Amino acid sequence: MSNKPAGQLAATDTAMLLDDPQEWSAFGRPHGRRAAADMPPTQTAWESHVVLEGMHCTACALTIEDALRQVPGVSDVDVSAATRRARVVWNPAQVLPSQWMEAVRRAGYRSIPAMDALAREERRRENRRALWRWLVAGFCMMQVMMYAWPAYQAMPGDLTFEMEQLLRWASWVISLPVVLFACGPFFSSALRDLRQRTVSMDLPVALGMLITFVVSMLGTFDPAGPFGREVYYDSLTMFVFFLLTGRWLELRLRDRTAGALEAVMNRLPDSVLRRTAAGDFERVATRRLQLGDVVRVLPGEAFPADGRILTGATQADEALLTGESTPVAKQPASPVTAGSYNLSAAVEVVVEALGAQTRFGQIVTLMESASLQKPRLAQLADRVARPFLVGVLLAAALAAAWWWPTDPSHALMVAVAVLVVTCPCALSLATPVAMLTAAGTLARSGVLVRNLQGLEALAAVDTVVFDKTGTLTRDRLAVTGTQLGPDAGLTAMQALALAARLAQHSLHPVARAVVAAAEVLPPHDDSWLVGAVEELPGAGLQALGSRNGQQGEAILRLGSVAHARVAPAEGAPQQVMLSAEREGRVTELARFDLSEELRPEAPAVVQQLRDAGIAVELLSGDHGQAVQRVAQRTGIDAAQGACTPQDKLQHLQALQAQGHLVAMVGDGLNDGPVLAGAHASLAFGKSVALAQSRSDIVVLGDNLALVAQTLLMARRTMHIVRQNLWWAAGYNAVGVPLAIAGYMPAWLAGLGMALSSLLVVLNAARLARTAGGDAPANAHAPLSAQGPVGVG
Repeated sequence: MSNKPAGQLAATDTAMLLDDPQEWSAFGRPHGRRAAADMPPTQTAWESHVVLEGMHCTACALTIEDALRQVPGVSDVDVSAATRRARVVWNPAQVLPSQWMEAVRRAGYRSIPAMDALAREERRRENRRALWRWLVAGFCMMQVMMYAWPAYQAMPGDLTFEMEQLLRWASWVISLPVVLFACGPFFSSALRDLRQRTVSMDLPVALGMLITFVVSMLGTFDPAGPFGREVYYDSLTMFVFFLLTGRWLELRLRDRTAGALEAVMNRLPDSVLRRTAAGDFERVATRRLQLGDVVRVLPGEAFPADGRILTGATQADEALLTGESTPVAKQPASPVTAGSYNLSAAVEVVVEALGAQTRFGQIVTLMESASLQKPRLAQLADRVARPFLVGVLLAAALAAAWWWPTDPSHALMVAVAVLVVTCPCALSLATPVAMLTAAGTLARSGVLVRNLQGLEALAAVDTVVFDKTGTLTRDRLAVTGTQLGPDAGLTAMQALALAARLAQHSLHPVARAVVAAAEVLPPHDDSWLVGAVEELPGAGLQALGSRNGQQGEAILRLGSVAHARVAPAEGAPQQVMLSAEREGRVTELARFDLSEELRPEAPAVVQQLRDAGIAVELLSGDHGQAVQRVAQRTGIDAAQGACTPQDKLQHLQALQAQGHLVAMVGDGLNDGPVLAGAHASLAFGKSVALAQSRSDIVVLGDNLALVAQTLLMARRTMHIVRQNLWWAAGYNAVGVPLAIAGYMPAWLAGLGMALSSLLVVLNAARLARTAGGDAPANAHAPLSAQGPVGVG
């Protein structure tokens, strides 16, 4: 029979259940480019996310990372002290979840699968336990203060020795629940550190609590001894109460601010009604769904997967995915997306995409990655955390040695004050809490921060470069006219149909306009056969084609004038060209006139950026006249057209060589190099697969005003980070000398430590109050763009 406690057995059994490959998708996904949808789960590496219990600081995160990296088969680990989450990349051929979770347990912590109801329930239990410890500490503190009050107020000779001893014994009894129950997390964390031969921020605090209690107890048991002059039960209970107050409030604030990321990631239901072979509906776990399943989604529930409505009509809230807060009507055959909410009526949906294949899955993947990233300033805090804590212990020992000849009891209390007041919690929280709060706030506005370091970079930029197509202009272009070439040998309908057959292989706004124009054509004869289509970024599309009645194949090109290799037309409107090249001779088949429409909010966004002291430029692959028209209408002075992606990158590098910090705003289609080369980059997520985007920040909706809002949020975030760092540094600069000099009692040190961490979190929480409230009235105008195929 096992000698393990029942709770540990239950935890072990739960971990063993997670070794079932069917459970892995509940808290992770296949990792790496080699992972395929049809590949067995045991034949690819996995990236799993877990919530951690028992960790309180950066040193805890480093301890867990070290423990997991020592497990064979674990290739990568990221642990965030701010979110208390971990990302673990592991190979099922070498290790299983129960084994690397056991390594976490041996390190003194507990891991629970993220995005699971169990994790949310455990968080509620943790909040209740923290509240009970706080209540016990507060009640005992008041009782101890009542017993200590006579000693503070009595004049010499007012209290008899017996009465003073009775008050001390009463204080000792009342302090026992504080030490044995309320201080439990501090002592257990300290014992874990000693076993692991490491140090965390709880070790100095626990040592201070233990010293205070032991000194007071020795003074109670041996009043004539070296420690009998004074007892410190009141200081002990007070600084424990203050520390627990700060930790409990900090826990609540984290749930409300940085926890906004988790709230977004946990939108999918834990279970759903699935239709059985008999036609009934049974409730099953969402992770058990398969492609082709039919599910019933009730009002108020989130859609568990991407699919199409089979029966019923409703309205859906797709604000997370589109940034549009207005409900969207859904009829039979309408598509629905995972993570959006069913608002009005029950519907039956056939599942067409699951998990990471859905757009919601891509959003969750990127948000999880962002929440575990460590910005540069946070990495610096991580590096100094352990050496700083070792320095704290040495400083306390030196302070005690200095004061010992004068008064041993006072010397130990000075050491306690140094141990408590110098805890670097505020320093370690200063950066990640602010950045995660900002990321959660932006997520609720429809902006996805893929890289927390991008927020820091974005706050420092002095120049913003806009792409035109898909960014400053709308993407629902219209073909307003067709001009046939002199030797085309085609009708206008045939030319448009041929162009659409090339354009359907591109997501570019101009390509979609050509396809849309061809969809309304009546039936007609089409004599061209078209082979495989290739898209050339920044230029256009091309394919090999042959026409009935003609010998040999021709190279068909659709795109800009240079790509189609035809002569430009002076003063012509915006056009896309279709040409055919056979044996070195280029024949112009058709020119399609395009209309463009400026985003209505674009001038206001440009003006807002200029008011913030930021230079604005426009780079586009479109022809110069179209670019200058857009620049004039938006108020941009520096504009350049006919730019290839390489031209844009060279211009960006030239600005950087001049000392400018540049942010690039593009649609993500053909701006990959320049987005990657900018100090900070933003892309509209509707235009490109999120997993392929190279931008730091993705605007999920159709709102250009979110670009300015994001930049201003980044500036405000870094302002608050600097405030937090200055506060943490200033607090230690003042508190440490006072503690060493003996002017700071232990209870005041505890209050200072609690307030320092609490003020850092409260200051970061101010960022949560700026969620999209400043967007203009037309902020939800549809995203659109314009420009020749492949240029932008």
